[in-house]
Amino acid sequence: MIQALIRILALLFALSAGNALAGDNLDYPLGPGDVLRIQVFQNPDLTTETRVSENGSITYPLVGPVEVGGLSIADAEQKIATALKNGRFVKQPQVNIVLLQMRGNQVSVLGQVNRPGRFPLETLSRVSDMLAAAGGASQTGDDFAIVTGIRDGKPFRKVIDIPALYLTERSDEDMILAGGDTIYVHRAPVFYIYGEAQRPGAYRIERGMTVMQALAQGGGPTQRGSEWWLRLHRKNADGNVEKISPEMTDTVLPNDIIYVRESIF
Repeated sequence: MIQALIRILALLFALSAGNALAGDNLDYPLGPGDVLRIQVFQNPDLTTETRVSENGSITYPLVGPVEVGGLSIADAEQKIATALKNGRFVKQPQVNIVLLQMRGNQVSVLGQVNRPGRFPLETLSRVSDMLAAAGGASQTGDDFAIVTGIRDGKPFRKVIDIPALYLTERSDEDMILAGGDTIYVHRAPVFYIYGEAQRPGAYRIERGMTVMQALAQGGGPTQRGSEWWLRLHRKNADGNVEKISPEMTDTVLPNDIIYVRESIF
């Protein structure tokens, strides 16, 4: 009875502060990313706010690591209470847990972005909103992002054209996200240039990039090299490397290797 009263009072306090989540979450299975406020009756020093780690555990004062992943709030309360009692820290611990933030109200933005992580899901948040929260795609990021999640109880996957998000005020690509979605930005495809090039190395492939543009990325040929003596190494469908004498207007493909040969003159 007392523990139920404590739970109600704590929930009302959290709601008045704008931190608690609406609704009865006592049956909600805890998991990574959930933010909890844990209180023990008449033991204010044991009040703490913590986030459930990726392995489903929290660290609680005196007790140390506690596995709460998959437990309901009531079961997690009982587990912490048992640990406090068995450790003789509190004789009759009455533990109350308030769920401050659910992982379902977050979206993960991962891969080649400037600030990967989990971000709170606001009402009608879109892909562009979450990419902006993550600092946008990094210099090594691809032009495409993959959004995964659950829709109508089934796995959902959509490839998003990132530049297209900003071509119009509200592109069709800029879909509304749901709690628990993940946005993943792959590493951009690259080509390689070496030999008699001014700046040999690996470079990001831009859309529709031609051999001439790729050569320009490498600073062009050296005085000993020639733009007319190029050799392109490319894997075919069988995984074998073909040696091609490319035209300047040929399109560069991912992992192409352009060799600038020495001029014969």
